[in-house]
Amino acid sequence: MPVSTVSIAVGQWISTGDDVRWWFDSGSFALDFAYTGRIGGLRNVEQLHAPDDLSRWLHERFPVAVGVARSRDLFDAVGLRDAISRMAIAASRDEAVRAADIDMVNLYAATPDVPPSLAGGTRQAGRSVQTVAQALSTIARDAVDLFAPVNALRIRCCSGADCAVVYLDTSRAASRRWCSMQRCGNRAKVRAHRARKAGSVVV
Repeated sequence: MPVSTVSIAVGQWISTGDDVRWWFDSGSFALDFAYTGRIGGLRNVEQLHAPDDLSRWLHERFPVAVGVARSRDLFDAVGLRDAISRMAIAASRDEAVRAADIDMVNLYAATPDVPPSLAGGTRQAGRSVQTVAQALSTIARDAVDLFAPVNALRIRCCSGADCAVVYLDTSRAASRRWCSMQRCGNRAKVRAHRARKAGSVVV
């Protein structure tokens, strides 16, 4: 999925702290970043305790080299991440988004992002290693796309019982219901199967 001008894969393994890991396609790189912390009631563990944690996450996700994060970068990243998280939750509930959070996203989106490049050239153009600030700008620009009016009805909460995971429904028919078919989708199928066997009516 294109993110700003750089192509970055979307989706990641989520750990909920109960020794269970599952693959989650959030539909958005900005939402992937939001899930490095607590969002939407999901009991996932905080991933960004130190600058090295931020560096590791960025290195794993970006297709280009990103510099080493410092304490200030971590502070900025957590601020941006938490703004995206609050906006996603509000959007999924059809609630007003805080102006301060919009300002935060716009601030980072206005700075230079990670530029695209073609392989196979003979000269180095621009930086060989991108800055953490550029990576945060790329995430913020994806957040601008995420919260665009066209997606207003596609930012949703999982329909699973006791699940509040937020995702962007990128399906063509806008028919996605679950955070993951392997997680809540499968649980719903099991419940429906048991209800049918018991002669119950599933609403």
